[in-house]
Amino acid sequence: MSLCKDCVSGVTHDGTPSGTWVEIGGVNSYVATPTVDYRKDKVVLFLTDVFGAQLPNARLLADDFARNGFRTIIPDYLNGDAVDAGALNPGSTFDLGKWIAKHGSNETRPPLDKVIAALKEEGVTAFGATGYCFGGRYVFDLAYDGVIKAAATSHPSLLQIPADLEKYADTSKVPLLLNTCTIDVQFPLEAQAKADEILGDGKFAPGYRREYFEGCVHGFAVRGDLSDPKVKAGKEGAFKSTVEWFLKYL
Repeated sequence: MSLCKDCVSGVTHDGTPSGTWVEIGGVNSYVATPTVDYRKDKVVLFLTDVFGAQLPNARLLADDFARNGFRTIIPDYLNGDAVDAGALNPGSTFDLGKWIAKHGSNETRPPLDKVIAALKEEGVTAFGATGYCFGGRYVFDLAYDGVIKAAATSHPSLLQIPADLEKYADTSKVPLLLNTCTIDVQFPLEAQAKADEILGDGKFAPGYRREYFEGCVHGFAVRGDLSDPKVKAGKEGAFKSTVEWFLKYL
């Protein structure tokens, strides 16, 4: 399995993140906390793309989830080695293949498990997970293991199709939302159709929904160029559908 050029394409979004960095279970994590009263026993885990929470886009999105009433945590499951934002620059020679070879599940899953265990110790009993690109792989894995109560992913990467979809149908009881788009090497139109075939039309009893955003490219929900009206609508639509999903199932 590998990533694609669109996994390191996109733009940095404007804004000033308002959350804080804290150690949770020994793992550096960005925490966005609602300013209104919220359920302390629920948390949304925000599983980033390869740029991690160091890219402000992810932190700004986490802040948006907090504004909708969800305490949202971005664990640094990339172990302080997120891809630098410079890889987004035209002409970048960043070697994505070399990077991903150092960030397999043996390296990246343990930090997630530490954060989840520590949050459980604090009294958190229900987790939702939203994953973007690289993070989509871990949404599926956490759903397989029954760790989360609600799953959402936008343009997921590193899935094996149809194997992961079939495994989800056979082993998971976690409602699944997929935010998809027109141009996506990692989760192309054929994979989207296969997801509908396997999970749609009520076949997956816990709950399944797929949103499709025309004219958008892999990465649109977190790194899209917001000067493009279709991309802006796609990013906002994916966020809205994810919030609605968590309101319904988390």
